[in-house]
Amino acid sequence: MKLISWNIDSLNAALTSDSNRALLTRATLQKVIALKPDVIAIQETKLSVKGLTSKHIEVITQLAPNYNYAWRSSVEPARKGYAGTLFFYLKTLEEPKVTFPEIGAPTTMDAEGRIITLEFDNLFVTQVYTPNAGNKLERLADRQVWDQKYADYLAELDKTKPVLAVGDFNVAHHEIDLAHPDRNHMSAGFTDEERVGFTHLLSRGFTDAFRHVHGDVEGVYSWWAQRVRTSKVNNSGWRIDYTIVSDRIADKVTKAEMIDSGTRQDHTPIEIEIAE
Repeated sequence: MKLISWNIDSLNAALTSDSNRALLTRATLQKVIALKPDVIAIQETKLSVKGLTSKHIEVITQLAPNYNYAWRSSVEPARKGYAGTLFFYLKTLEEPKVTFPEIGAPTTMDAEGRIITLEFDNLFVTQVYTPNAGNKLERLADRQVWDQKYADYLAELDKTKPVLAVGDFNVAHHEIDLAHPDRNHMSAGFTDEERVGFTHLLSRGFTDAFRHVHGDVEGVYSWWAQRVRTSKVNNSGWRIDYTIVSDRIADKVTKAEMIDSGTRQDHTPIEIEIAE
């Protein structure tokens, strides 16, 4: 199976806008589709409560005619047009069972459209858009609860069949996972609490596929801050997007890479291939 995951920072804009950034986003989306993955996981869709509009579907039909899709939007009491996730999966695949899990997360997190799971005969494929702890870490305590609940959820899936979990986990696990660890120990995504949460997740029977394939390679990131114009040119990035697999299928991972998104800053797509 080949899967590509990407925090797109507004699927709505990518499909309907002609701004310079939207054009860059759409070009990257076209590149992803051209690679013909079995599954594409999209985070931060920012769709309305009603999800894909007729205009969105028209464009998707042109861009990705060989894919079915399943989406989940943020709904009340959460903010509208916020977060959200979507799967594309090839029409030639077995039809998966699609679920939209709620994990008992605090505040409105379960209503923010953050998890979708596809169940195939021999594998769960699930994506997540993990809540950010916030600029002033105002959501850090809630984020810690989320991390525990999410680890419990993946561990429960893993009791039935192997798991491939992908998405924007909003944490740089180790110092080699960001360019400037010394400046960011109190920054959202690199607090001790978030890093411990990710370590705990892996300890429940899961493997970081990128590190499994590449070891301690440095300088490979999946996100560069938009507000810093030179962040990508200078490779001042973070690796906060992951492909996680059940330990028992880790040796079946044949590829785990970042996909070049050119000059577009923010997240870049990530790719994983698993032998059947």
